Formats: sequence, structure tokens, C-alpha cells
Amino acid sequence: MPTSAILKVDDKEYPFPVIEGTEGEKAIDTRTLRATTGLISYDQGYGNTGSCESQITYLDGDKGILRHRGYPIDQLAQYSEFVETAYLIIYGELPNPKQRKEFGQLLRRNAPVEMQAQKILEGFPTNASPMAMLSAMVAALPAYHPELAANNFEKDLKTFDLAAGMAISKIRTMVAMIYRYTHGLPFVFPKQELPFCDNFLHMMFSEPYQDYIPVPEVSKALNLVLLLHADHEQNCSTSTVRMVASSQANLFTSMSAAISALSGPLHGGANVAVMQMLQQIHDDGDDGSRFIEAAKSGKKGSRLMGFGHAVYRNFDPRAKIVGAACDTLLKRLGIDDPLLAIAKHLEEAALRDDYFISRKLYPNVDFYSGIIMRAIGIPMSMFTTMFAIGRAPGYIANWHEVASDPKGRIYRPRQIYQGKLAREYVPMALRGEK
Repeated sequence: MPTSAILKVDDKEYPFPVIEGTEGEKAIDTRTLRATTGLISYDQGYGNTGSCESQITYLDGDKGILRHRGYPIDQLAQYSEFVETAYLIIYGELPNPKQRKEFGQLLRRNAPVEMQAQKILEGFPTNASPMAMLSAMVAALPAYHPELAANNFEKDLKTFDLAAGMAISKIRTMVAMIYRYTHGLPFVFPKQELPFCDNFLHMMFSEPYQDYIPVPEVSKALNLVLLLHADHEQNCSTSTVRMVASSQANLFTSMSAAISALSGPLHGGANVAVMQMLQQIHDDGDDGSRFIEAAKSGKKGSRLMGFGHAVYRNFDPRAKIVGAACDTLLKRLGIDDPLLAIAKHLEEAALRDDYFISRKLYPNVDFYSGIIMRAIGIPMSMFTTMFAIGRAPGYIANWHEVASDPKGRIYRPRQIYQGKLAREYVPMALRGEK
């Protein structure tokens, strides 16, 4: 097993140590590369760069493995629920009954959003981006809770438990508020006696004088969707948390930046793209058959969204779980939705077509999660905010790793400059028109 690597530059050789993770992953430690060779490595998008050592999530895309703190995702999906999994991701171990109760109480107590923060929301146009509104509201939390956001790791770690509970609980409430504000509905306040997902659905869908009471399958499906998104290693928004946190920025500020990163269509907007594709197929009077043939031929505008994954070279392990839950939910609700019918046809066709099988283009978690949220009644404009609720524990855990590392340093990537060479300033009077 190699313990070192040699980089040869012209006629000189430079040794670098090899780091090995607990699952056998290996990395060449190039932290001294620039100091010893005068060179830097170029890796656009950091696809081959390990930016940190982490104990939170293990992901093997080739084998379709996803584990949180050592627990396989299929076991967590079967036996756990979102709040317990959030505790596991943040604190490293499953809670005992006392810890679970206290954590749940912490979330319940911190669900309400300050009246002044409601005014921030009401200052936005009702057609503003929900993700922009959510990022702004989370960014404002340090103003209302400066005791939890000192921008000093030593101080912020002392209040971490409260800040973490507040972040998870308030983000959920904020999403419900944003939904109601953009739909011209009055805000619904959280109820402390309700479980996490039931409380969210209550705040989203309750009517005046009539509380929304979800059927168990709806609560279970929502719980599962959130659990399956709780963390996913060093993706774009999670890396953003660590980047911002490395400057000793507080938890809320770091999470606000991550939410902004999540808003991009190549990241958090993937399940929106799935539903837009289904709508396009429906509008074209197709059941998906023509679209599949167009996608196979590479026809522009006919990309099959929700299939394949940037990391997984096998079946996304989360997709198998949420796909089964999707079937159960649709049957229980007796939904007759043409878009959902198209989705099932696409899934069945792609899973038996050699074109997609040979390219490992299996349905991913985004394909099914969009269908579940549509079935629950969550509009497409709110899909990415739902992703943010689910991903909050992972953001929090990654912030904590950065803040707890005594050897941590501010993130500062290098670049390869390709601009103009040095030149003299030309005064305005001497610049001729071109």
C-alpha cells in the first residue's frame, strides 16, 4: 500500500505523502506543493481535489454507497426519521431517548420566526425568488441573535447547540412563511405539540379555522425526502459552507451562503428541471415515448432530466428508497395526474432500454422527489427551498467541523492567470477612438 508519491518536474523529483481514509480512499497530500516546487495543481471545479478531511458522510459513487456517520442510508431510511438523522449527522451518534426528546424540544421551542423578520419577508415582491427570500431571512438571523453569531469560533461553539436547533427549526418555518406570502395567504404559526414534518405541513396548508391534518403517508413521504437530502458529502453548497466558515463566519451567515449556492439550477434546481421536462412532454401531447427517442438521438432540448448523477456511476441508493415511497404515496392518495403518469412511463421505459442501462442512466433522487412534492401539493417554485430544509443538518455539521479544527485555515484557492501582461497606464487624452 503506497505511503508516498513522487512528482517529477523536468529532472527533479518531489516526494509527497499519501493520506488514507478509513474506507480506503487515498489522496496525495499536496499541501506543500507550491512551497517545494513553485507550482500549483490545476483542477477546474475541484473534481479531483480533496478540500478537507471529514467524519460526516461517506460516498462511493462507483458502488452506489452512501453512509452517514457509518450508517447506510437504506437503514436510516427504514428505521430512522429526519430529526433523529439530523441529530446523528450533527453530533456523530444516534441519540438515546433522553437526547432525542431534548433535541425535539429544542426544535419546537425555536420554530417561531421573529415579528421583525416577518417584515423583512413582506418587503419583497410576492413574485420574488423563494430561495432569494430564504437566503436573506437566514442571513438576517445574526442581527436578531448576536449572542449566537459572534464570528468567533471559540464563542460560537459555546452556543452551538442552540444555534443549530434554531437554524433547522426556523428554516422550516421560513419556507412555510415564504409559500404563504407568495400565495397571498396569512401566516400560520407553528404548534409545539406537532412533530417536525406535521408542523411544517400545518404551517403550509392550514386554512382559517381549519387545521391541515395530513394522512400518515404524506408525513412519512415528506420525512423521507428530507432525510434523504440531509447530507451528501462535499457538494457545491456544502463546500460553500466550509469556504465561508473558514473565515470564522458564524453558522447562520455560512448557511445563508450555502442556500444561495443551492439555488442554482445545476444543484438544488434539479428536481424542478424534472417537472419542467414532464410538463413539456405533456404540452407536446406525448406520453414520453417520443421524448425518449429524441433523447437517445441527442436532439437538442430533449435531455432526460432526473436520470444519471454527477457522482454515482451506479444506481443512486437514495433513488431506490424514494422511488418505492413515491409508489406508495400515489396509490394512497389516488392521484390521477398526467405528469405523474408520464413520469412512471419514462421510468419504466428507461429501466428496460439498453441505451440507458449501458450508460448507467438510472432515475436519481431528484426524479422521484419532485414527483412526491407535487403529489403532496408543494408547488414547483418551492422545491429548492424544500431541499434547503433537508440539507440544513449537513450544513451545520460541516460548519462545526471547520469551527472545531484547531489547525484550520481560511480557504484560499489559487488560479492560473491568462490575462494581459504588464502594461503602462494611458491617460484619457491620449486614447484614440477605435
